[in-house]
Amino acid sequence: MAFVITDPCSNEKAGECVGICPVDCIEEGPDQFFIDPNTCIDCGACVAACPVSAIVDEHDLSADQEDQLEKAEAFFG
Repeated sequence: MAFVITDPCSNEKAGECVGICPVDCIEEGPDQFFIDPNTCIDCGACVAACPVSAIVDEHDLSADQEDQLEKAEAFFG
């Protein structure tokens, strides 16, 4: 299980989540940050740190947000 950064982060890139992650699994992409789903330990620290409420558990993604997990997987490919 992993957390996923969703659309509210697009072009926002506040970055508060990066420094709080204990396993350094969040990286900056061209238009938003991404969480490496293979490295995320599901601690949830990033959720509270996100100023735009863009981070959700992968199992709580809505149908229109599921592509965000695919984007993260492709980014870390």
